[in-house]
Parts: sequence; structure tokens; C-alpha cells
Amino acid sequence: MSGQEILRADEVRAGYVPGVDILNGCSLTLNAGEIVGIIGPNGAGKSTLLKAIFGLLKVREGSIVHRGDSVLGMKAHELVARGIGYVPQRENVFPSLSILENLEMGCYLRKAEVASQTDVILGLFPRLAERRNQRAGSLSGGERQMLAMGRALMMKPEVLLLDEPSAGLSPMLQDQVFLRTREINQTGVSVVMVEQNARRCLQICDRGYVLDQGRNAYTDTGSNLLNDPKVVELYLGSLAS
Repeated sequence: MSGQEILRADEVRAGYVPGVDILNGCSLTLNAGEIVGIIGPNGAGKSTLLKAIFGLLKVREGSIVHRGDSVLGMKAHELVARGIGYVPQRENVFPSLSILENLEMGCYLRKAEVASQTDVILGLFPRLAERRNQRAGSLSGGERQMLAMGRALMMKPEVLLLDEPSAGLSPMLQDQVFLRTREINQTGVSVVMVEQNARRCLQICDRGYVLDQGRNAYTDTGSNLLNDPKVVELYLGSLAS
């Protein structure tokens, strides 16, 4: 399933310290309705690319365009207002706040829609609905991940950036994350997912990018990458769980 191009990163170079690039000219395209997966070995620049797209890391060279407009230099809240949501791998909930309060924080730019969107999100994540008044800090790792995804969805984004959503979860909870990601996509949200569980990621994504040393190594449909002997030999053997 694919449609109009809505997000593009071209020849992006970025890093955390002066003079050292983690991203060495990598590119990515997201079309409406797609799930795009980003896989690769540790240190390949996968999470760094998401941070660069979401304005958390300064881009030294290259371009990032959302619906025809450059978004380089935009702050996170400006990107959220444009319809781009981001779920970091760590520290992605407010542990001292309840589930409902976390969701409310996710809709701070559209306070009038908090109640209606909360109902939508709790319908998508029944486990959160059961524990709506429970503090986020007391949730399991899988429940926290669901809450982080739910909070990002409160602003009704058209693009959702997920940074290793299955990291640290049991195989059963990982399956839940991938299932929910597909369900979120089916509601009309286009998804870019960084994942260490490469095989599972490629099974659900429309297209995949394999990054290595901050560059695009392979790009194809998820199913083609799963069956590419070179990708299997070089990446899936060590990356897939």
C-alpha cells in the first residue's frame, strides 16, 4: 500500500560531536499509507536518522522535506504540529503521571480534543483502558511502550517515527507491538520504524532500508529484503531474533 510522498530525507549527514559523522549521506522516502522499516547493525545510524528527522540532532548536510516543505531546523513541537509524531526508545513516558495524564500531555497543542482522542487511544489499547488511572511508572515494559505510542497518537499524526519499539520486550510482547503498529498504520498513519528485530520488522513493512556505517546498504520491499541472500547472510542472521 503506497501513495503520495509525504516525507523525504536526502543525503543526510549528522553526528553528535564536531567533525564526526554518524550519518554519512543516507536517504529515506516515506509514502502515504506505508510502513517503512530501518534495520542494520548496532552503530549503523538507525536511531540517529530518526533523531535528525525529528529535529533532535542538527543536520550538517542534506535535506529533510515534509509535504514539499523543508523542516530542517524546526523544533520538535513544530514538527508535532505539522503531523509528525516520535516515540523514543527510552524515557518515553512520564512515570509519576497516570496513563490518562500521560495521554493528556500528548495532546497539549489541542487541548479541546483531549477527551475525544483519549477515547480513541483507549479503544486501540484496551490494556491501557483497564489501567487508565494507574501511574505509568508501575507499568510493565510492554505497557509503557503502548502508552508511549498512544501518547504520540493523541495529536493525530500522519507520520509516526518509532525508535526500536520492541527493544527489551519478551517475544510475546514484541508480537503485540508489531500487531499494534500494523493496526495504527491501517487507521491511516504512515510509519517509519527502526528495529533490531530485523526479520519481524521486514515481515510487516512495505519497504525497508538497511543502513550500515551511516549509509544506505540495501533498499527494497520488505519481502524482497527478507529473501535477498546477501541481506540474509550479512544482516538477518545476526539481527533477527
